[in-house]
Amino acid sequence: MAADLGELLVPYMPTIRVPRTGDRVFKSECAFSYDSPESEGGLYVCMNTFLGFGREHVERHYRKTGQSVYMLLKRHVKEKATGAAGGAISRRRNGRVFLDLELNRDFNGDEYECEDEAKLVIFPDHFEIPLPNIEELPALVTIACDAVLNAASAYKKQESDSWDEEIQVSKHARSLRQQDNGVRIPPSGWKCQKCEMRENLWLNLTDGAVLCGKWFFDGAGGNGHALDHYKDTNFPLAVKLDNITADGADIYSFDEEEAVLDPHISEHLQHFGIDMLQMQQNGTENGHLNTDNTESVRPRVSEWEVIQESGMKLKAVYGSGFTGIKNLGNSCYLGTTMQVLFSIPEFQRAYVGNLQRIYDYSPLDPTTDFSTQMAKLGHGLLSGLYSKPPMKSELIEQHQPKGISPKMFKAMVSKGHPEFSSNRQQDAHEFFLHLINLVERNSAGSENPSDVFRYLVEERVQCCQTQKVCYNQKVDYLMQLPAPIEAASNREELIAYEAKRREAEENMRAPPEPVRARIPFTACLQAFTEPENVPDFWSSALQAKSAGVKTSRFASFPEYLVVQIKKFTFGVDWVPKKLDLSIDVPDFLDLSRLRGTGLQAGEEELPDLTPPIVLPEDTRDDSMNSSDSPDIDESAAMQLAEMGFPLEACRKAVYYTGNMGPEMAFNWIIAHMEEPDFAEPLALPSFMEAGPSMASLGLAATPLDNQPPEESIAILTSMGFPRHHTVQALKATNNNLERALDWIFTHPEEEEEEASDDLLDMSDIMEPNDNTFSNANTNSHSTLSPDQDASGPRIKDGPGRYELFAFISHMGASTMSGRYVCHIKKEGRWVIFNDHKVCLSERPPKDLGYIYFYRRLSSC
Repeated sequence: MAADLGELLVPYMPTIRVPRTGDRVFKSECAFSYDSPESEGGLYVCMNTFLGFGREHVERHYRKTGQSVYMLLKRHVKEKATGAAGGAISRRRNGRVFLDLELNRDFNGDEYECEDEAKLVIFPDHFEIPLPNIEELPALVTIACDAVLNAASAYKKQESDSWDEEIQVSKHARSLRQQDNGVRIPPSGWKCQKCEMRENLWLNLTDGAVLCGKWFFDGAGGNGHALDHYKDTNFPLAVKLDNITADGADIYSFDEEEAVLDPHISEHLQHFGIDMLQMQQNGTENGHLNTDNTESVRPRVSEWEVIQESGMKLKAVYGSGFTGIKNLGNSCYLGTTMQVLFSIPEFQRAYVGNLQRIYDYSPLDPTTDFSTQMAKLGHGLLSGLYSKPPMKSELIEQHQPKGISPKMFKAMVSKGHPEFSSNRQQDAHEFFLHLINLVERNSAGSENPSDVFRYLVEERVQCCQTQKVCYNQKVDYLMQLPAPIEAASNREELIAYEAKRREAEENMRAPPEPVRARIPFTACLQAFTEPENVPDFWSSALQAKSAGVKTSRFASFPEYLVVQIKKFTFGVDWVPKKLDLSIDVPDFLDLSRLRGTGLQAGEEELPDLTPPIVLPEDTRDDSMNSSDSPDIDESAAMQLAEMGFPLEACRKAVYYTGNMGPEMAFNWIIAHMEEPDFAEPLALPSFMEAGPSMASLGLAATPLDNQPPEESIAILTSMGFPRHHTVQALKATNNNLERALDWIFTHPEEEEEEASDDLLDMSDIMEPNDNTFSNANTNSHSTLSPDQDASGPRIKDGPGRYELFAFISHMGASTMSGRYVCHIKKEGRWVIFNDHKVCLSERPPKDLGYIYFYRRLSSC
């Protein structure tokens, strides 16, 4: 028999590989579905590429690659045998268990055990060889099989690599001696004992001294009094006050000069009156939650309970469109966003409707292909295969799956992104824009579902000195609504609360019960339409900088309107903190009155003149005292540079946000840090929107009327591309050279293009039968560029009347912590998606949402 197996495998020996260092072995998830070794058909791992495939998809890989040898992995979950006393017998260690594969969390490890089965399968005849089979298999095959079975799962390795280093237990933790000095730490109102600092405060675990930190460990600021105290006393351990939760705390050892663990932290904090065991866990994920001072001891229970509809008997729902997404640990920002997107028919049609075509034309490594992974996720959510009700009579081997685990999707969509590739919590708003950007990049030559969010914004800027105006248009995906606290209907109550809070803080007492601001939605819309000052506006009438006033209106209305409530601001530690707001967001919304009107009778238009062109080399030759030098707040730039960003990037951020402060510049950095010239020195613009006042401050907005820099045009034309084509490419990619080059290759020139390539009739980009808006009253600045037929707005204008169909809610004090859930209206009922749990909603908390999704009402 051994000779027979050896002879059988001889033709396939050249295709069997032993995994090398750096090879990823996908033995926990199919590349095209959410099948796993626990699925009924098991998982097939290719012995050449080490990709995993479910039973339904392995044949496709065999036909495409000719690879014939696969390892079939199957996991059988069984109830533990019970002893005479009724208790479970401890499981014997089984050599056939793939120790790297985690037991499904749906099973209680105390009641169930798993047994794994492995076979070699040879296609196309499906000849099976049970493993291990050391005596009968060739040595190379045996080594390869052992290496696959013992290899770390691709995403388990990635999760461990995402942490910079493992935090160790401090050598002082067990021997720490605490002073009986009667010190008790109040729940709020902390202040450094040696200065006025109220942020970045550390509690010394020996004597209870509360002192400020410095620019170390967590990046926050201070005067270093905690370190000075250690030098004076040699008391080694301190805990960060505003990071104490029921799960743990941030602890620093001055002696060991690193973050450490303290297994006895609960006892050490109890010594100073801080009872971790009595704290309610504030909805943390993976035990990591940064809260503000008041919430670290008294969580915002009401917000968490209201948004998650805690205490109500919610009815679970199953089937197509009701599949949950498992939380990978701080990944709910991704799960909620994708649940909403795949409730939109255009996204369903683009990816799930084209599933077979996408799969058939997927690359050899489908795990890194955007369209493939989007189709896989959409199918997982909409097929109903992973959302089946439990059956009382089912065997444990046939346990129904509870949601899908998006490990492969998260790895693909976050690749190369410094924040989304981490295990930290992120902003759902930023992820939404990041995903739309990926959809744009990967939709060349195919349906672009993100078109449903695109619309044109009309910006009217008036020169305050001459009263003349100019109109510009830009593309946007999302409407950001300010939340004016001053317009709160309970303003007097808020003022009284603030006075009590300050008094409690000064007297080191517990703060009063928080008061939530109730803001009318109409006040948010009014604040959106208010004029905005543009202090450094370049007036073409004066040929100089002048104060200006900008107002924004809709030049067109999207099919799906995304509205973000601006709930977050920055604290002194640069952590985004949330305002406690309740807004009466309506189910039906009519924005018709916010449609732009263009140049009006009696308005005088600013001359169509460009500012003086300043080339980069001129700026280098000029001294910093020259009148042509950029006006930059160097103190703000240095403040950002101290956070670890490149100095030149910080100077550009300050310049392009009009010296409006570090917060605005920080937003610019986050939005532009992936650009290849991010850290390059500032080069003054040579296009129409001169100066920082005209730069786009929104993360989603893209100017339509920019003329690309001549230097970039010259680089591309030197490669042999026509000038008009390079201009199109640069405009389509926001002047990014690398992306522009890709655009040129994916957008070949049309035959005999018109000489007037810098103009395009609006009808060229409008869908048939859509209500196109008139451009007759706007000047040439608002004319769309010629690339828009391929990669531009592709606007589908229509009435500005909408109905709410989904919203994403955030719980917690900051976008960097807390949790997200979403509510989606399906079949006339609101449904709550809380990670893998999907239930009918009883009281959708529409007033506490963060991002709202509206669909356009059809014309009557």
